[in-house]
Amino acid sequence: MTFVVTDNCIRCKYTDCVEVCPVDCFREGPNFLVIDPDECIDCELCVPECPAEAIYPEDELPDDQAHFLELNAELAPQWPAITERKDPLPEAEEWDGVEDKLQYLER
Repeated sequence: MTFVVTDNCIRCKYTDCVEVCPVDCFREGPNFLVIDPDECIDCELCVPECPAEAIYPEDELPDDQAHFLELNAELAPQWPAITERKDPLPEAEEWDGVEDKLQYLER
């Protein structure tokens, strides 16, 4: 099983989660993070660290977020690893909690 970064990370990109990952499975895009499913060891350490509550175990993904499982797997090989915390995007607080942000995903 893997963990999945979902919609609420888009345009927020808090990176608190990457510091606790023991296997460096997070990948960084312009305005979103993903988890590499081939690297994730199902440790669950990232979940409580996400201020946006955007990380779920794949078997607990809300129905309206299920497509993010495939999206994480698709984007992970394309984006570089991120292993250190960075500042969130400038408008992160404003975007946190906004629904249906997939249209704003930058690849």
